[in-house]
Amino acid sequence: MSARQFPRVVIAAPMSGSGKTTVVTGLLAAMRARGIKAQSYKIGPDYIDPGYHTLASRRPAHNLDTWLVSKERLADIFMRTMADADLAVIEGVMGLYDGGKNGISSTAEIAKLLNAPVLLVVNAKSMGESAAALVMGFKQYDPAVNLAGVILNRLGSDTHRAMIEEALEKMGVPVFGAIKRNDAMTMPERHLGLVPVEENARERETVEEIGRVVGASVDIEKIAALAKSALPLMEAQSFLAPVQNKARIAVARDEAFSFYYPESLAVLEQQGAKLVFFSPLHDKTLPDVDGLILGGGFPEMFAKELYENESMRASIKAAAEKEMPIYAECGGFMYLMRRVTDFEGNSFPMLGVIPGEAKMNKKLQTVGYVSAEMERDTVLGTKGTVLRGHEFHFSSECEPEAGADYPRAFTFRKTRNPVPYPAGYAKGKVLGSYLHLHFAGAEDAAASFVAACEKFAAKGA
Repeated sequence: MSARQFPRVVIAAPMSGSGKTTVVTGLLAAMRARGIKAQSYKIGPDYIDPGYHTLASRRPAHNLDTWLVSKERLADIFMRTMADADLAVIEGVMGLYDGGKNGISSTAEIAKLLNAPVLLVVNAKSMGESAAALVMGFKQYDPAVNLAGVILNRLGSDTHRAMIEEALEKMGVPVFGAIKRNDAMTMPERHLGLVPVEENARERETVEEIGRVVGASVDIEKIAALAKSALPLMEAQSFLAPVQNKARIAVARDEAFSFYYPESLAVLEQQGAKLVFFSPLHDKTLPDVDGLILGGGFPEMFAKELYENESMRASIKAAAEKEMPIYAECGGFMYLMRRVTDFEGNSFPMLGVIPGEAKMNKKLQTVGYVSAEMERDTVLGTKGTVLRGHEFHFSSECEPEAGADYPRAFTFRKTRNPVPYPAGYAKGKVLGSYLHLHFAGAEDAAASFVAACEKFAAKGA
């Protein structure tokens, strides 16, 4: 294998809430305005931030996660999706050194894996020279991380900026940008973080404004030069190859269901799936397909509309009764249940394919990486198969009624607290749970699902 230059830079922060996503979104928009083809990435199991990246760069954003996929597969995803780009802008997750157990999939781990320089976004509000002490601590904590400079964010004045820059200059840490507090750069949030771009009616206008502010406040040429200073990488093995279509699989994608990794869908295609996107909110019936995937999202925010689309509910329920393979994650799992109760206590009937109910809670129920062991044969594989995934939800699954037929799909174990607990539902050709998978790290599961859909197609032929 030969080495190849992949200009790249990681945008990290000391903690969540520092403004990483806003800065990265602005950088991407500003670079696009200057004719720079910037390819973006998000570290960790995030679906929402990449939507803003895509809007800013006009290119699909990709996730980099060493729990959900192998390091070898991560390198392949990075290099293949960088093929026609000028440089990579990689947004970190939480704080620079935060991740799963033992730092797995932390920003620091992936920065070292890709040998990429790091810029630290520092929320300087209510800080003066202490910001320099903070940066020095992050720089010294792991010398193997190439912390190359900082972007100061939420500054109050030019004097505020000068105070921190002078302190950083004494330590030899360069400043690549200084952004003042600006309400026009505020991005809308709710219980899982930012509001997805699919729902934000003013998203394009907001992103363009952020691009103008960031473009005027950071040194784009200096950041591009830093990205180009990254050492060449050994080209990775390519894992994807074209395969003849074996089955048509419907994928729910609209305002209510939008949580998909592009490379995860690409693996399904590589296994022989012809993906057909549809909207449970707006379409009247399921398209002519051999299988169904209901991804995560925010069905609780559209529960009334999903309930009122009776023809779609009837269409999906009829498909389930014909034993069409159905795989559902988190929001899709909730949609398959009898009903969903929203944050205000309003309850709406859903599909009724799974004899359970979901209720939204004001408090986050769980977040983190999990191992999921199959308790029985399912459309994703055989009993005993262990998959790696992620949970993040405010809803809770109501306990099934006593004596109800509710076969559990998995036993989950969190990486930080491996106490086992039952999860999900699997019966016949239906599988739903709160698990979020990345099929690039679960290719056998993708192959199993496509094979089940192919078998269903043959039965109807």
